[in-house]
Amino acid sequence: MKSIFSKKFFLMVYFPLFIVGLLMLFFCNYKVEQHAIGKTYFDTDKIPFNKIGLLLGTCKTLKDKKTINPFWQYRLQATYALWKAKKINKILISGDNGWHGYNEPQDFMDALIALGVPDSCLVPDYAGFRTHDSVIRCKQIFSQQKVTIISQQFHNERALMIANAYGLEAIGFNAKDVNFKEGLYNIFRESAARVLLFLDLYVLHTEPHFLGKKISIH
Repeated sequence: MKSIFSKKFFLMVYFPLFIVGLLMLFFCNYKVEQHAIGKTYFDTDKIPFNKIGLLLGTCKTLKDKKTINPFWQYRLQATYALWKAKKINKILISGDNGWHGYNEPQDFMDALIALGVPDSCLVPDYAGFRTHDSVIRCKQIFSQQKVTIISQQFHNERALMIANAYGLEAIGFNAKDVNFKEGLYNIFRESAARVLLFLDLYVLHTEPHFLGKKISIH
């Protein structure tokens, strides 16, 4: 029996699989980026008005539980700027609330209220465990047809692909990104997430963790 670590076995099995995986990675990234062309904005003066802004959740702090996560901070600032510029009326805050003491929507709500955004403008979605869930629930649970998604550009691009697949008309408002060193891990993570995106949408037809009754946004 030939060793699975032999050079010949590697060339015949592992190397072709590696090439296929690499091609899949490049294909998924390319398709996501191409789909998002002309649909994301950095400037509040240029972005069209939508009634609802969908703020995608993330953890407020880093692993030390003290340092503010820059992704969180920049999304907060972007959301406030968009609301202040009157380019959205209400903010649907979708994030993870999967265990005791961890509540992404509530963290954003508290911060936005502290900045002066009225509680009446904020709508929490506590079942946004993944971007996939957040976008689909925006359409199927909160009955939205048009929305402005708020996150970093790389995240918005992926979310826009999901929105398109589910018939949700969406644009993205790009929060400031982190520097290269801080975001290096995220580059690899996002590449893998884009491959999973295609599997979720076109192979597995993955449903959100929770759907449930519809919720009206007045």
